[in-house]
Amino acid sequence: MIIARSNEDTLKGPDNWFTGDVYVDMVKATQAPSRIGAVVVHFAPGARTFWHTHPVGQTIFVTEGVGLCQREGGPVEIIRPGDSVYFEPSENHWHGAAPNRFMVHVGMQETDDTGTQVTWGDPVSEEDYTATPAS
Repeated sequence: MIIARSNEDTLKGPDNWFTGDVYVDMVKATQAPSRIGAVVVHFAPGARTFWHTHPVGQTIFVTEGVGLCQREGGPVEIIRPGDSVYFEPSENHWHGAAPNRFMVHVGMQETDDTGTQVTWGDPVSEEDYTATPAS
């Protein structure tokens, strides 16, 4: 058994991964033989990830607020507390807060055999972000 004490500072999300104010708390760093990592991500209204992929997929679980997510080629979807979203391996996607609401989610993803958990792409355009949601 390993107890990881909460002594790490909340980190500001890097500008080359996120648009807007985003803060990240580490839940679990990948530690062999496990390949899973988990973070709690706090998005201010209008904040969002860049487009990105995960080689082994990603699950997010919304704990607070109202968010948006989209897979490439699909509609923007509204997500709320208790919703979970699974993004398939290598599925290009983004997620973040609604324009007028904060959103917090737990993000869980595995590291692949090369040590990669995520590959970051371009920022989400205002046109994509402000598209009328499907739900």
